[in-house]
Amino acid sequence: MDEEQPRLATATFAAGCFWGVEASLRQVAGVRDTRVGYTGGTVQHPTYEEVCTGKTGHAEAVEVTYDPGTVSYEELLGVFWKIHDPTTPDRQGWDVGSQYRSAIFYHTREQEQAAHASRRQREQLGRYRRPIVTEIVPAVPFYPAEDYHQRYYEKQGRFSCRR
Repeated sequence: MDEEQPRLATATFAAGCFWGVEASLRQVAGVRDTRVGYTGGTVQHPTYEEVCTGKTGHAEAVEVTYDPGTVSYEELLGVFWKIHDPTTPDRQGWDVGSQYRSAIFYHTREQEQAAHASRRQREQLGRYRRPIVTEIVPAVPFYPAEDYHQRYYEKQGRFSCRR
């Protein structure tokens, strides 16, 4: 008898340099795969060098394939909020530019509603001294980054950007 395969879903997040974001999300039980890449801009099939100019409109992002039976979208949102500062426009730490903006690219109406509810919840907690600037926008074409960016920290023998 064939075992039924789980129905997988996709989530896309931008929260600064995609290497660290990917490393954090890969550690979540229920995440089946990740790809780093570029989304949210106007240039088709951009290169890393083009995105770094800030002229493509793309953000460095992580596309997550996950099993909703194991991890909920809300749990992924929790990780997203935890791993970056959603109050700094176009920067995360030393990384500065529109490609490092905070954004949630939703794939379904349910994801859109969950993202807005999650953002409201964080705003109401009053945890941040500055307003949250995270964009919540529809998912648009995602362009995978070059191979050397995929699972970058794993290739370096690290599993986090924290030392």
